[in-house]
Amino acid sequence: MRHLLDSREERHLLDSLEEDTTRSKIKKRRQCENENGEIKGSEDRLSDLPDCVLLHIFSFLNTKHVVQTCVLSKRWRHLWKRIYTLILHSSRFTTKKRFTIFMSKILTLRDTSTALHALDLDRRGDIEPHVLKKILKYVYSHNIHLKELGISVNGEIDLIMSCVSSCRALTSLKLSLCRRRSTYGNFREALFPKSLNLPALTSLELTDFAFCGGENGCAEPFSPFNRLNSLVLRGWKLRDAQILSISNETLVDLAMHNYSRDITKIEISAKSLCTFTITGYVIHKICGSSLSSIKQVNINAQDIDLPKDYGLVLLSWLQDLANVESLTVTSTTLQILSLVPGLLEVQLPSLCNLKSLEVELKPMSDSTLLYFLIKEAMFEKAAAAKSRKEVAKLRKAFKCLEPPAVPDGIVDFLRQNSLSAKVNIKTNFSTSFNLKQIVESIKGAKYIEYPSPFTVPGSSSAAPVLAAESVSASSSAAVPATVAPPNLHLCCVEKDDNKSSNEDKVENYQPNTNSALVDNGQ
Repeated sequence: MRHLLDSREERHLLDSLEEDTTRSKIKKRRQCENENGEIKGSEDRLSDLPDCVLLHIFSFLNTKHVVQTCVLSKRWRHLWKRIYTLILHSSRFTTKKRFTIFMSKILTLRDTSTALHALDLDRRGDIEPHVLKKILKYVYSHNIHLKELGISVNGEIDLIMSCVSSCRALTSLKLSLCRRRSTYGNFREALFPKSLNLPALTSLELTDFAFCGGENGCAEPFSPFNRLNSLVLRGWKLRDAQILSISNETLVDLAMHNYSRDITKIEISAKSLCTFTITGYVIHKICGSSLSSIKQVNINAQDIDLPKDYGLVLLSWLQDLANVESLTVTSTTLQILSLVPGLLEVQLPSLCNLKSLEVELKPMSDSTLLYFLIKEAMFEKAAAAKSRKEVAKLRKAFKCLEPPAVPDGIVDFLRQNSLSAKVNIKTNFSTSFNLKQIVESIKGAKYIEYPSPFTVPGSSSAAPVLAAESVSASSSAAVPATVAPPNLHLCCVEKDDNKSSNEDKVENYQPNTNSALVDNGQ
């Protein structure tokens, strides 16, 4: 009877898959068989591998694809039940109902005697309470050997954190707990517990969490993790605190993305810290003696709602990073930094050990404040010592000019203490820039292609594949030829004479760059 029930459950499991791609491949494979029943081409060496090797291969595949292998042959029919890694992502299914059914069947049919080493659950949107409880109950029953856990759901936060705290063997934890509406219609924040005892944890990634502060107005949530090596924070904020303290002696890699602007200071005390990546509003003071240990820095500053001292904060960061060997910045970061008055005359006491400077080009919208601030600063520089009539003509000419992706002279400013540092240019928007012009304007620069460190924190080790001289003609022709005053490297583009309301608003404002970017005390 049990065998009949299992067979029926297996059929239901396969029926829950929206498009059986494996069966279509099997059909094509059979069409390639000759009259003797032999398959044309090479023999099936994969099936000759031992079970332990096949199960290891399965650990890298989405569970949906693993289950589909049961139709390959009798040997494969039950092999998937012994997988020790479950990767369950709703994006692989056409409807969330199909995903829920599939997930429920997996937990029922999987061999319970097989230890569970890793679970990655990504259920976008709300998840039914009874389904979430079933998953957490399954995790709790296999928590002894569970090493890696990833949960991305919109569910009961307290229930999830209670389950997580029971997994004492965890080495990797990835949580993204969307906020649920309370009884009164308000969103409940996902609060990170002050005392989470996970002694073996080495990797922690948190999204949309709030950290509670103590009596001193400082939140220090990561000091209990004595083996923590990598920390990634996304969309985080503080509650009852203004300062986030990251105190951990074993931390090596730190990435912070899109955090709240209500924070006044970030204190870092991590003597082993080597890589630091930050994305978002870089407007907070970062301090700590461990900054001198950082060797690689990645900065992706945002260009929305610029405060007047934005560029000065970036400059203070660079001055504190004494021993950085590899620096990756976006073009937006350089554009914000260029707004600091008299920047190119500033002497940097840091970046003396810089060996590599990488600039990631990002398109800039012509409706942002940064766009107009840069154009105004360029205009003021070009209009200096000119007559009123010449200034009027110059302003008219500037209306059709685009700010440069890489401000003039800023690369040499960053490597003033390391003239031999290599300069690499990269972008995912090659058709949006005159790459040939940008590369030629920077002495010794090369154009390369590999993944962005801001997409996958710290992933900047891939080898370059495209040098400056191999930039295609189509890329260089993507932007019209330079038409600008000498040494400004501006690209001329056609624009409608009728300005947008946003452009009119900013142009009427016409800020004085020198006064807009400096604190009253400076």
